Amino acid sequence: MGRCLELAAQAPASGDVPVGAVVLSADGETLGEGFNTRERDGSPTGHAELNALAAAAATMGTWRLDGCTLAVTLEPCTMCAGAISQTRISTVIFGTWDAKAGAAGSVFDVLREPRLNHWVEVQPGVRSTECADLLQAFFGEVRRGSDS
Repeated sequence: MGRCLELAAQAPASGDVPVGAVVLSADGETLGEGFNTRERDGSPTGHAELNALAAAAATMGTWRLDGCTLAVTLEPCTMCAGAISQTRISTVIFGTWDAKAGAAGSVFDVLREPRLNHWVEVQPGVRSTECADLLQAFFGEVRRGSDS
């Protein structure tokens, strides 16, 4: 999660929400990394998870990421949870819950939906205070900026 936090800290430079993600092999090797790039790239799919999954797929030479783990600072949204399920990631570790858009157990539970063909082990709350603090600081700055 430490590397995820480092990546997340890069996102605000372009106005993006500070979320960072890393895909690890079953052996713990880093296969792909990402942070939010929606504002930077003008892309609605520029989420940290999707960027990390794409990088990992390129490294692996396949879209199937069986046995891999995705670590991310914020609970994945429905779009990211769908992509995680499609890549066959085995485990998702995340820092803080997203009470407005989370899809790994808070608002929705896409990753463990029994009607889907792939289920993901979910481990929430890893370094949750640090992950939440990063987001709160970012949104505090955004609010202060809009008050001017």
